[in-house]
Amino acid sequence: MRRRPLALDESAQRLIEEKFAYKRALAAARENDLFGIFGETLTEDEALALKYLYAYMPLNDLADYEGSLFLAHVRQTLQIRNAVPWGDRIPDPLFFHFVLPYRVNNENIEDHRLRLFEDIYPRVQGMSMAEAILETNHWCHEKANYAPNDRRTVSPLTLMRTALGRCGEQSTLAVAALRSIGIPARQVYTPRWAHCDSNHAWVEAWEDGTWHFLGACEPEPRLDRGWFRRPARRAMLVHTRVAADYSGPETVTLARPWYSELNLLHQYADTKVLKIRAVDSNGQPVQANVDIQLYNYAELSTIVPLETDETGGASVTLGLGDTWISAYGSGGWGFAKCSAGETGEVILTLSREWPNDTVMELEMVPPPEQPDVESELVTEEESSVHERRVKQGAQIRADYEATFLGEKDAEALAAECSLPADRVCNALRKARGNSREIAAYLREQSPVYGEWCLRLLEVLNEKDLTDTFRGTLEDHLTFSMMEKGETDDDTFALYLLNPRADFEMLTPYRAFFRRHFGEERLAEYSADPHRLAEFLETEFEIIEDLTFYKGSVTPVGSCRLKKGDQLARDILFVAASRSAGIPARLEPSDRRPQFWRGGAWHDVRFGKSAAAAGPGAGKIETGSVAWVKDEESEEQAKYFLNFTLARFENGAYHTLQYERGESDVFDRPFDVQAGRYRLTTGVRLGDGSAWVCLRFFEVKPGQLASIPLAFRKRPSDFPVIGTANLHACAQSQTGETQPLAGLAGRAGTLLAWIEPDREPSKHLLRELREMKAEWESSGVSIVCLIGEAKWNVSSALFDDRELPSNLWFGKENQAYDTLASVDNTDSPERAKEFPIVYAIDADHRIRYRSSGYKLGISKEAAALFKALAP
Repeated sequence: MRRRPLALDESAQRLIEEKFAYKRALAAARENDLFGIFGETLTEDEALALKYLYAYMPLNDLADYEGSLFLAHVRQTLQIRNAVPWGDRIPDPLFFHFVLPYRVNNENIEDHRLRLFEDIYPRVQGMSMAEAILETNHWCHEKANYAPNDRRTVSPLTLMRTALGRCGEQSTLAVAALRSIGIPARQVYTPRWAHCDSNHAWVEAWEDGTWHFLGACEPEPRLDRGWFRRPARRAMLVHTRVAADYSGPETVTLARPWYSELNLLHQYADTKVLKIRAVDSNGQPVQANVDIQLYNYAELSTIVPLETDETGGASVTLGLGDTWISAYGSGGWGFAKCSAGETGEVILTLSREWPNDTVMELEMVPPPEQPDVESELVTEEESSVHERRVKQGAQIRADYEATFLGEKDAEALAAECSLPADRVCNALRKARGNSREIAAYLREQSPVYGEWCLRLLEVLNEKDLTDTFRGTLEDHLTFSMMEKGETDDDTFALYLLNPRADFEMLTPYRAFFRRHFGEERLAEYSADPHRLAEFLETEFEIIEDLTFYKGSVTPVGSCRLKKGDQLARDILFVAASRSAGIPARLEPSDRRPQFWRGGAWHDVRFGKSAAAAGPGAGKIETGSVAWVKDEESEEQAKYFLNFTLARFENGAYHTLQYERGESDVFDRPFDVQAGRYRLTTGVRLGDGSAWVCLRFFEVKPGQLASIPLAFRKRPSDFPVIGTANLHACAQSQTGETQPLAGLAGRAGTLLAWIEPDREPSKHLLRELREMKAEWESSGVSIVCLIGEAKWNVSSALFDDRELPSNLWFGKENQAYDTLASVDNTDSPERAKEFPIVYAIDADHRIRYRSSGYKLGISKEAAALFKALAP
């Protein structure tokens, strides 16, 4: 069916033409690759759609992709618009903003739209838009389940291949799937929760004039349902990002030239308007950057950056919780805590005073728990049909996962390639749906390079094994082995063989740089890496405001475009250095580029010629921090879990990126740049509040600063809230009936009902794994009960050796209804939100309970049992 032509108002089209011309000039180095398609015969709709995409295209996409990819995407999208019955019902601005875009997050872009359409559309033909949205989410559920991983977002096709991904990847797939059948969709984020240490992403889909929410790859029988609905009522911010100058009905929190951030919080939670004014020491208004921050993962994390206007003012709509506000500009800096109850304007006075040797204690209170919104009850028939569909979807996914290469395949491959079987098995397990590609690589390369082909896989991030193919692996293995020389094995593996610098997409680049620079220049750079830095300083233009996801471009793309953000340039330095045989890295804590020479790491300082300035020009002054343990504290210090360190630079604090969960912090000093720092420690309480301590100090060049690593003491009163009824029985994995009382531990019982295939319960299981040793030595028995409907998809857990050995799984049918005699303040719906967790003392008294999504349950329960121990 031929649809009416696309049309935008005159001012929108004028902006598109202006920005398209700017981007074309900016990407002149790739004129033919990107813009040659405009020499083809294009319809008016194709030309307008293409110009729109280019006008708001991030710099990394101009660097990495070809115009033919974007033309194919536009033609497929317009073809789909003509095919679907709702194509004409979607207003054109909505189509441009939420159907046409090829990108959702920072995923690698692939030609997937028509493939997804051909998979999904036959299933939704004849359905209403609402029915099609629900059915598409069933399709997504068949393709992927939840698993936490690193921040790089894989493409929809990779997620379909690997069948596991975090919420940001599941929602990327779901948005791509909905757009592939012409339904407007957007990825929605709470950037950080205030009441627990995490964030979450879900999906909104447009149906005949109304936006509805849904959990990606987590089907429900109706729209506007999901496990996250209740925690979202405690959110401080819910937003989505649009590559456009947006003029729709939603509130625009950030209006940048190349994208807009829309504030959707009012659809989920109660709100207030926070007003801020920045002034100088004389009370006069000043323009400043303002970061609105929450305590999350033991740091003060920015959820929205603002800029004050000429009156010094800025405002934002937020939830009803506490925030930390930091402002900085040419006149200095200032900060303040804003309590939820404050209704007036927050005045920040900027000065150049810095609170050295100062300690501040804060109580950061999140928005209060709210009763869930009323929703129409799902009928028993709907629920039964839905549960059957979910079970079928899980089985479809399990059948696909059964096609991955397994342990026996790995053993046979290891024998064939003369490689250690356990290491081959580990690599294939991580590769999942890409395991045959990895196996083929090992067969091809092991006869030449032996265990080095396996070592390459082992230095990559786990996720890399799911979307890195033989051509990329061969490029990095072949050319790096030519540079092995006398470099020790560990330095070689981590900083020469390893192709990854940060979280960029892995592609082949060694052969490219050899051709691009030539052997003579590479030898020059190898002799003096500062020469490479000088070349990049001259030839590479830093542009920071055209890409939201910093450093997402590939090294080859950066080199070809000769433009990018600072992180992209630093990644390019590392990649080119390794191609020249120079061990290089981004320093782990603050990501500054370094190279290895003479048994030490040397800093690279762009903008200053090392050759002209003489020896030591690239040297950055450093010192050390030794943490002093608080012997009275019961908290175990773990980085990004209850403490972080931030460096003060240009008026703002930047958290150092040490490894999450690092706990051997008292065994060695932290080597850091000389300068000003803020130590943040925090204790998260059961109601979601955080008791935070900020300590400001200075590290002087060449000196050791001894700093107390102290935590505020948790409250130790754990009242009895009920009596547990442990006469109920559960069925073991072998089918035997077991009374719960017989499973109780000498020090108590942690009793939980879980849905192992859904994100909230997966977080609890992850936390139990992380605290395995502590739980095994606690004398507490852990009992996890699983309902009949979820039992068959839980078998992998039963052999999970990373879980505590004192954990018992049982099949049980909702005995939580009769478990305890407690004052039940929860609604019936709330009482059945998983995971449902009870901490029961040795006398069978309930001392703690939690239901629904929450992070930190394992830590809170362990602290309780420790406090109760005689």
